[in-house]
Amino acid sequence: MAAQSESSAAPASLMSRSDVPDFPPVALSAEAAPFTPLGTNGWRLGSSADVEKQFSRCAAKLRALRAESGNLKDELNLLFDQLLSENYNKTFDPTINIPPEDVCNLLKHVSGLVPLSQEHLVVKLCQLVHHLLNQLKVIMDERTLNVLVNYTINALKVCSTWTHSDVLLALSTIVYGNGPQCQQHLSDLLGEDGVLLLYSSPSQTNMELRRVALTCMANIFFRFPGQPLLEDQYRIISFQVFLKTLHSTKPPNTDELFYCMVIQAALKGLQTCLSGGKWKFVGDELGSVLAAIKRLMFQGTPGVSVEWPAVLYPATLPQYEGISASKPVEAPKPCEPKEAPVPGRTSANKKKKSRGKGKKTSSDESRGDDGEKDDGESPQKAGGREGGRREGECLSKPSDPSLYPSWKTISSDSEFSDPEGSAQCKLRLYHSRVRQGALHCLLTVVKGVEKRTLYGYWSSFIPDSPIGRPTPLTLFTIILKDPSPKVRACALPVLSAMLDGSRQFLAVAEDTASPRTSYTPFSFSLATSVRELHRALSLALLAETSPQTLTQVIKCLAYLVSNAPYHRLRPGLLSTLWKQMRPYVRHRDVNVRVSVLTLYGALVTTQAPLPEVQLLLRLPESSSSGSFTPQDSALSWRQRDGVPSPSRTPGKSSVRSSSTAPRTPSEEDATPPWLLQLCMSLVTQPREDQSDSDGTGSGTALEPSPVRLEALQVMSYLVRGYFSLAQACLCEIGQVSARCLGETDPSIQLHGTKLLEELGTGIILQYRSENNVPENLRVSMSQVMQFWSEVLSGPLNGALQSEQHPPLQKSACDTLSSILPQAFAQLPDKTQLMCITVLLGLTYRDNYLVKTAAVRALGVYILFPCLREDVMFVADTANAILAALEDHSTNVRAKAAWSLGNLTDTLVVNMESVGVDFQEELSDMLLLKMLQAANRASADKDRVKSNSVRALGNLLHFLRETQLTRSAFQQPLEDAVRALVKTVQSEATMKVRWNACYALGNAFRNPALPLDSAPWSCDAFSSLCHVVTSCKNFKVRIKSAAALAIPAKRVCYGDSARFSCVWRSLATALENSEDTNDFLEFRYSASLRHTLSQALLHLLSVSEPQDMAGLGESLAGEEGGGIKEHLIKYLRAEEGGGEAAEGEKDAAGDSFTPQQRVGGVQQTLIRLKELQAEGEEGRGKELVVDFLEDLLKTCEELGSV
Repeated sequence: MAAQSESSAAPASLMSRSDVPDFPPVALSAEAAPFTPLGTNGWRLGSSADVEKQFSRCAAKLRALRAESGNLKDELNLLFDQLLSENYNKTFDPTINIPPEDVCNLLKHVSGLVPLSQEHLVVKLCQLVHHLLNQLKVIMDERTLNVLVNYTINALKVCSTWTHSDVLLALSTIVYGNGPQCQQHLSDLLGEDGVLLLYSSPSQTNMELRRVALTCMANIFFRFPGQPLLEDQYRIISFQVFLKTLHSTKPPNTDELFYCMVIQAALKGLQTCLSGGKWKFVGDELGSVLAAIKRLMFQGTPGVSVEWPAVLYPATLPQYEGISASKPVEAPKPCEPKEAPVPGRTSANKKKKSRGKGKKTSSDESRGDDGEKDDGESPQKAGGREGGRREGECLSKPSDPSLYPSWKTISSDSEFSDPEGSAQCKLRLYHSRVRQGALHCLLTVVKGVEKRTLYGYWSSFIPDSPIGRPTPLTLFTIILKDPSPKVRACALPVLSAMLDGSRQFLAVAEDTASPRTSYTPFSFSLATSVRELHRALSLALLAETSPQTLTQVIKCLAYLVSNAPYHRLRPGLLSTLWKQMRPYVRHRDVNVRVSVLTLYGALVTTQAPLPEVQLLLRLPESSSSGSFTPQDSALSWRQRDGVPSPSRTPGKSSVRSSSTAPRTPSEEDATPPWLLQLCMSLVTQPREDQSDSDGTGSGTALEPSPVRLEALQVMSYLVRGYFSLAQACLCEIGQVSARCLGETDPSIQLHGTKLLEELGTGIILQYRSENNVPENLRVSMSQVMQFWSEVLSGPLNGALQSEQHPPLQKSACDTLSSILPQAFAQLPDKTQLMCITVLLGLTYRDNYLVKTAAVRALGVYILFPCLREDVMFVADTANAILAALEDHSTNVRAKAAWSLGNLTDTLVVNMESVGVDFQEELSDMLLLKMLQAANRASADKDRVKSNSVRALGNLLHFLRETQLTRSAFQQPLEDAVRALVKTVQSEATMKVRWNACYALGNAFRNPALPLDSAPWSCDAFSSLCHVVTSCKNFKVRIKSAAALAIPAKRVCYGDSARFSCVWRSLATALENSEDTNDFLEFRYSASLRHTLSQALLHLLSVSEPQDMAGLGESLAGEEGGGIKEHLIKYLRAEEGGGEAAEGEKDAAGDSFTPQQRVGGVQQTLIRLKELQAEGEEGRGKELVVDFLEDLLKTCEELGSV
């Protein structure tokens, strides 16, 4: 270049030899490696101090230059060359410290010195901009950004085309992550006739310009977290450009390498476009994007020659493409078990790998298809490290051709000359980069598109039928057969993202019954997809040896297990996976071991307790070990010189000593599951081998922290889902938790407390009467007492006082709340007092996590029979809850409201069990404060409101007549009822509304409330009548109908007009009990009719003569026929249960048998006959009596009694 000759011809007088080292000549190129000079002794001079001094000297001289300076052109040439020759990359030398403001000032100044007419200097300046900004990672100020963007845009307008490649490269570096700050320049770049649109067009013949323009567009849309999106018009324009580029074919006479580079840039641009939040695809755009990506996922894959569709359409069946049937040898037989060690691995190769790292031959080193020595790259950057299957294995000959995909077989190196072989390797490298870019882009699409929309395209990427011939091209094809380990590693996160959150979609999968031969149901197709996922990932698990890719495979399996409905599938999938994973627990790589434990955690949590998993947990260790895999020789790092590993001998664990004597079947059932024993050993036992990837240490070093944490997590899942199997070693698990609490790592301590909480919760569930666990299968009370005595006297106290670790304190509070109430009553008084005192104190902590957990624990304790009658404890708890209700944190207030609801439940229970004595002992002032606090909380967010209205109902039920008549209670009482009425009629969540209905019914139970005369009484009944007929949610209707049936006396319903309104509302609700647009509400329709029928009969039982006219008119007409039909079903108990039983309990305090119901109607009939009524009331009475007699006669004829 002319610039180079000009710089070499610069006069020596401009700079002394002492200032400038004697540099060897170097070609100017943005792609060239940075030049670092050598000293006289051969050592590199480019230390950070030298680099900084050189930059400072050059920058000072450049800043001293002016546009009118003599020899300006030569000086700029020389100084630019010196700056470009330095290596500023902080990756290689993090100690380089050049202030960003110095770089910005320098670039601003020199951009004013280089006129656009001096094109060679313009090119050098653009190279310098790219060099400094890219290597120093400079964050520019707004002024510098505007100056440089303006300069490069003007250069594109003025300078010759040959300079534009360097100018665009500089521009792409300038705008990287700065798109939102370049809004004023976007019209010049992306507007109509914008330079980037011109150069990125598929009609552009210069591929290098096209590539750089696409890269520049991609960098404009790249944004850091928190940055705003660009205007939609520019995003849409660029999206169309990127998509059109991906669908364009390679121009004639264009080098394949250049075409691959253009496609890579377009893929990156599409990815940045779509990553800015949810993208609204219009028409067939999503199908077009997916079609382009799918085609590029197989770019350059040998043997793939198909007609690709331009658009993928949503479908539930396999679509379009498959490998050409004319090339049958190119498709393997994936359904054969022999393909497990495919692709391209032989046992000899595996033995060689297991010996460790040896010296590579030159041919070995040249086999990597990627051609890059970047084994240390993270999977996020490079899609995984090379390992296991090398990308160049396509050049090796498999020992068994029948097990090897023939499209991976390429002619040997001897068929090419050296340049030809090098070109082929480079082409394979670029093709693999395109495939990686396509998969990265697909991952962005999967994460950015609504799950429901994406489900229609599953069959294009995941087969929904057993794979045969021709083999469909899916993600499985890449995972199992792509020659590049990086590409395979990129495909796995895509599959994981598709599986993540797919539980609702996969929930309909079922194959327990044989499908019909005429068609394949959608549920069976989905079940087939699940089985194919298992099959493919199992093969990948056997085939891969790279730890990074193995980790991805196992994580993908964990996503699958977490979302698939195994209770609807034929058993066997989990058994195979369970046994296949066993050897990997002893893998050398810590990340693989952690992912294996994550998978086991998913296995014991999916639809727990699952019979198949329960059976696997019961199997003895020898049965669950599975078959010996080829990896065992490399995986068995825990076993040396015939000494068994801790994972195989959990009996040697310090937390459990098991006898080696033969066990009887009953003893075998009491043996802890193998998985639980393994996890306990991983947490407590030292590892016997120090070759772990996580580092070295002494012979007594424990497992790495991630492994121990995941093991504790699996133990918690086991206890939660399969407590009956884990209870055999309750105290041993408690000792493991105690040991964890005694350590210094807060994460280990936290998981230890969570494990204790799960144990406590499991015991409570066993002792609940509704679970019907036989006493001989429960944990005995003596074991429970021993367990909690050890826990409460151990290091849990330290966790409760660990103020520097709030999450640990919170978890310790949750552990205290999981004590079995019967066991708490038997604890020593000082232990009980310690628990209560600690919790009361923690409710006043500043940290919201601790305060939330402490308030919740008090809400649990207030329900304990041994504490709820203690007036002092009730008062202390109430004061702590009232203080928490004023907290600024919504979480704290929500838990405080829940605890207040529990406390008021206790008040009602004590009122019924203890009587007036308890009511008199409780302070009126405290009750008033509780009522006022609940009133305020009822206006809070729904999370707080749902329990505050429950508390209001309980308090209105609890208050005595002497309190209700006091002036201090008058206004809060009215406010409470009006708050409930407002909530019933509001647009709040349904849970809040049905709680408010329940609360009104609870208040109606208080005979001291003046329902007949209070001004708020009419509003209360009106709101319930409105909701029972109009609310879309049937559970709210059920609660309101039950509330209307609560008042025990006729006087509570007010005058005849109000009574008639209640009757008509209930009758109308009964008539319309099946009218709903929401199919999910139909499951409650029978319960609603049950509750409404009971409420109507209750009104008849309390009716008076003044009500007869309205009742007779209702029952004698067409409406009466419908009511009679429903009442017959109610009396014969033909429908109801569930919610109905609950409604009956609300209404009358107990459920009724059919005989009791008929008996109640007979008593109502006798009472009505004795009523004295004349005129219209008399005629109405006769109609009501006739209706009831006919009702009883019909029931008797139907044989209901």
